[in-house]
Amino acid sequence: MAQDRKIAFVASEVPQAQEALKRLEARHGNVPLEEADVIVALGGDGFMLQTLHSTMHLDTPVYGMNCGTIGFLMNEFHEDDLLERLEEAEEEKINPLSMVAECADGSIHRALAINEVSLLRAGPQAAKLRITVDGKLRMAELVCDGALVCTPAGSTAYNLSAHGPILPIGSDVLALTAMAAFRPRRWRGALLPKTAVVRFDVLEFRKRPVMADADSRSVRDVVWVEIRSEPKVTHRILFDPGHGLEERLTAEQFV
Repeated sequence: MAQDRKIAFVASEVPQAQEALKRLEARHGNVPLEEADVIVALGGDGFMLQTLHSTMHLDTPVYGMNCGTIGFLMNEFHEDDLLERLEEAEEEKINPLSMVAECADGSIHRALAINEVSLLRAGPQAAKLRITVDGKLRMAELVCDGALVCTPAGSTAYNLSAHGPILPIGSDVLALTAMAAFRPRRWRGALLPKTAVVRFDVLEFRKRPVMADADSRSVRDVVWVEIRSEPKVTHRILFDPGHGLEERLTAEQFV
């Protein structure tokens, strides 16, 4: 029963989210994350990503309510019928991307990304990248401002701004998208199977420094970056009926 659910509320630092947190705690209580049947995140998409990353070890579904400026991963904010909405919510399961990067000093960095892993030039000159997919060279040199690999869940974020494709949630594909490609001229990228392992080697990395970013966790002066889907990690996100990721991704294409 919804009334028996143990709810953990978390909120971003914005005043709107903090005020909502106080009202919801007064009405429903607030259990520790480790004891919760469901986590309710109050904020925007950035806070939702933060919550998913910090709670992925719990295997607890997360239901977001939008108290921020962007809410593609969030449900509308309503206080009065929260228990009923949790009872009727539909669950989406997504796998993040795994990033491994080596820096110019020889250090190795690892991170997970729910939306995308991006490589961006970190100096005045364009980046030069070599692209290998599943061990096979696919592009000897891409001159660009950057490139990214995104999941279907992240395809309407940075990827869409870079004119990449919107991916259906059940498509089992990844998008590789270039930002401001100079050579090959206007190259937009490629669609790859979800099982693909993508490697970027940074050419002339000292002259043309590049940073790598996994859901806003950045690493500077990378020499190479390897990206793949991580099937061992599953994020569980709850949506109101008829407003799940599949519907949102479809609707976004008709805006």
